[in-house]
Amino acid sequence: MICRLRYSLLFICFVISLSACAQGKSAGPHVTIGAARTAEYLPLLRGQRVALLVNQTSRVGKTHLADSLKALSVDVRVIFAPEHGFRGDADAGAHVANTTDSKTGIPVISLYGKKQKPTADDLRDIDVVVYDIQDVGCRFYTFISTLHYLMESCAAYGKKLIVLDRPDPNGFYIDGPVLNLRYRSFVGIDALPVVYGLTPGEYAQMAKGEKWTDSAASLDLTVIPCASYDHNMRYRLPVAPSPNLKNERAIFLYPSLCFFEGTNVSVGRGTQWPFQVIGSPDAELDSAFTFTPKSTPGATDPMNKGLLCKGYDLRRYRKDLSTEMHGINVRYLLRMYAVAKDKKKFFSSPDFFDKLAGTDALRKQILDGKTEAEIKASWQPALKAYKEMRKKYLLYKD
Repeated sequence: MICRLRYSLLFICFVISLSACAQGKSAGPHVTIGAARTAEYLPLLRGQRVALLVNQTSRVGKTHLADSLKALSVDVRVIFAPEHGFRGDADAGAHVANTTDSKTGIPVISLYGKKQKPTADDLRDIDVVVYDIQDVGCRFYTFISTLHYLMESCAAYGKKLIVLDRPDPNGFYIDGPVLNLRYRSFVGIDALPVVYGLTPGEYAQMAKGEKWTDSAASLDLTVIPCASYDHNMRYRLPVAPSPNLKNERAIFLYPSLCFFEGTNVSVGRGTQWPFQVIGSPDAELDSAFTFTPKSTPGATDPMNKGLLCKGYDLRRYRKDLSTEMHGINVRYLLRMYAVAKDKKKFFSSPDFFDKLAGTDALRKQILDGKTEAEIKASWQPALKAYKEMRKKYLLYKD
């Protein structure tokens, strides 16, 4: 009986492994994500009471991690859900409610609502927490903030943490202002540049090593790395990471466009092309691309809802936008500010803009008429220091 069970488990692992190979072909040649390396982490889960921090990207091929672990008889007690929820269909910034997963019957506890980190009660019957979420390598994408808080809870309550690593689709460059901790928030929790060139596993090692998280020294952290990945790869995601990052172009443009969320310029939420177009009713453009945001799934109340926005269609870039990406494009901000009729209203939420930028310097530079070259030159000293620190925590060739 024991032998039959062992062979059954080996067969399931083999099927998952084949599924991972299928994912590797579609997502990037020869890459095996951490979640697909079951032989590396399954022994760490045997006989343990397990919690998962996962969302809709937590898949090996077409199989969700929660389903595959249940099939492998892992004792999964609870699922924690980040921004956008367990299934990834909630609006950006919308509170996510606690629920029960209909497929597995596992309780789902939101970490994007009344609380942002697991409590002692949440972890009372848990031995180990597994984190497996696809990130996009941008500081204001909130999944690393959730990981930061998860690390603090695991350290505080003596729980083991396993990070199943995934590639960073924007991991081939580093750029943007490094966060000034005066502007620390959930859209910028650590002293990282906007595009920081780390996978979730590398980030976790850095946050622990630099003691950015409370009780970092006591955290029992294990990272299951990807196989055959390096930071120069252009990794294509098999699943959209959130409702408004629908494709590769949006993922590549996101680091440059998210700043607009603190202005009166729409980034296309409420259209078919979120983070692929920009426009504003206040733009003074005679001949321009236009669009009108409306309520859509994942953007029920978008910026400039129902208003005709004039601006630019960034879908004009050739399909493989990554070949054109050498850093954050500040020209989008400078251009939309230049064509704003009422420049006093351009920064509709200056405090939020500064949180996204991680500093008030960028907003002031735009107001002062600085050029893109001048703005980007001001980032370089902090970026140089960050890049040196980053070397200590790399798991993959740069």
